[in-house]
Amino acid sequence: MAHPDLYLKKNEDKRLRKGHLWVFSNEVDTKKTPLDSFSAGDMVVIKDSTGKSLGSAYINPNTLVCARLIARKPSQKIGSNLFRNRISSALAFREHIFPDKPYYRLIFGESDGLPGLVIDRFGSVLSVQITTAGIEKQKEALINTLIELLSPEAIILKNDNSQRQLENLSQESEVIYGTMPEMLIIEENNIKFQLNAVDGQKTGWFYDHRDSRARLAKLAKDKRVLDLFSYSGAWGIPASVAGASETTCVDSSESALSLAQSSAELNNVQDRMKFVRSDVFEFLKQARENRERYDIIILDPPALIKRKKDFKAGYEAYRRLNHLALQVLSKNGILVSASCSHHLSKANLHEILRSSARHIDRHLVFFATGSQGPDHPVHPSIPETEYLKTYFCSVSGSL
Repeated sequence: MAHPDLYLKKNEDKRLRKGHLWVFSNEVDTKKTPLDSFSAGDMVVIKDSTGKSLGSAYINPNTLVCARLIARKPSQKIGSNLFRNRISSALAFREHIFPDKPYYRLIFGESDGLPGLVIDRFGSVLSVQITTAGIEKQKEALINTLIELLSPEAIILKNDNSQRQLENLSQESEVIYGTMPEMLIIEENNIKFQLNAVDGQKTGWFYDHRDSRARLAKLAKDKRVLDLFSYSGAWGIPASVAGASETTCVDSSESALSLAQSSAELNNVQDRMKFVRSDVFEFLKQARENRERYDIIILDPPALIKRKKDFKAGYEAYRRLNHLALQVLSKNGILVSASCSHHLSKANLHEILRSSARHIDRHLVFFATGSQGPDHPVHPSIPETEYLKTYFCSVSGSL
């Protein structure tokens, strides 16, 4: 059965022809194809204003991004065959770049041809985030395909995210297949970490900083390290394993710090680590008043700008954090400053660091930059898939 048509307004096909996969609701010709004639998760054929096909997509008429292309051919169906082909391709790529151990992001949405889907692989456990009605409608086929291809011990559906709320989907996480192991442990850069994949943030782990964390560890020997927004210690624990004299992890989540402490014990570095539950802004203000100084500071906050309209307030929050961090950084120290907010550009973070250093008369230079790891590939036509930026800064006294 052929998919129904969804017509675009004149000239609204340009971005799709360049390779993007999203259709916004204000781009649809609602006179020809009223959005209320479709149901969430339905398949449609996207057509330009002249009737030429641009490909097949699934639709949610109630959201701003109302359609997402899954193929350039108009007859493509979403289901077991599509999942098998796309996941097999993604798996082959990950196994090529990570041949030794199955710890990586397996599916990264649009970059792997599966908009609305993220899957992290924790060895024999898969953590799945479905964020759109189109994928949700095919959930059974997806789970069966994952079981067929990977024979996992357990599959978790991580549904506790705001994107599902926008799509009017349930937000309760669940183990949908198998049984979770009593203790879930992964390895990254030969360091062991204990995870709580069911109740933890996002999918339960952040693989995207893998390469930057390895770079930081090489700089940490005999240094006093401060890991801000530490979550479960992904930066701080490798620094301690690499020989940091003291590492302090600061986070507002008691459960995250408990995980970090367990991981520190797994790696036998607990005696050189401190775990502080605190608001990071307040911690930095207190550290400044107490004249504390750290040789290395890692500043890796959660996304502070989730929407364009949040830019002004988010930019100011990033500026304040970097300004405060520089005030407690030792002379000849290293600041690792990162942002996962897509709406904060690399140039924005560059300017924040420049102006913050000048404001307190510190000489700051960039000696390295980082971005998301290879298991988070960037789609060249979809700027939204490139979100992570990291500056490694050497900071001395005034000139």
